Amino acid sequence: MTEPKQDELMSHEFDGIQEFDNRLPNWWLYTLYGAIVFAVIYWLGFHTWGAWKMPHEQYELSMVAAAEAQLASMADQELTDEALQLMSTVPTSVEAGRAVFEQFCVACHLADGSGSVGPNLTDAYWIHGGQPMQILTTVTDGVPAMGMAAWGDQLGPIRVQQVVSYVLTLKGTHRPGKAPQGELEE
Repeated sequence: MTEPKQDELMSHEFDGIQEFDNRLPNWWLYTLYGAIVFAVIYWLGFHTWGAWKMPHEQYELSMVAAAEAQLASMADQELTDEALQLMSTVPTSVEAGRAVFEQFCVACHLADGSGSVGPNLTDAYWIHGGQPMQILTTVTDGVPAMGMAAWGDQLGPIRVQQVVSYVLTLKGTHRPGKAPQGELEE
């Protein structure tokens, strides 16, 4: 049988305390090495390669899925401010609305919504109301007296709703552009 190794006292001292030169236990070393390997895999998987979604990305995806499910369940109900506001949180709807906006609306409102002939859609002032249903009515019926065409018949209800969802994402971004017009929206 081998005799256990005697503890060696290190030569240095601090405040009257001396240190023994003991080897760390294997379970402690395995835990340390395992933590290092886990940290490297975590960093590579989440931050470098993007193999897994970060928690905030998973949350955003689940919120979008919940919004889409709620909109699907509300499909046979009458359209409301809440439904349009919810639609503005669904990226596919907003992206489709942006495409329609870029095709039909940029001539008067510019690509960033800051307004040229038409009003600035990014500030807090709205001529015909800034609530989602009021914006929907304005886009659908137009304002012939001010030169805005009625887009309801040309675009159809789905694309009008998508444009409104995109406009709702522009609202409140306060981009410099045309001077404020209309009433201050609270």
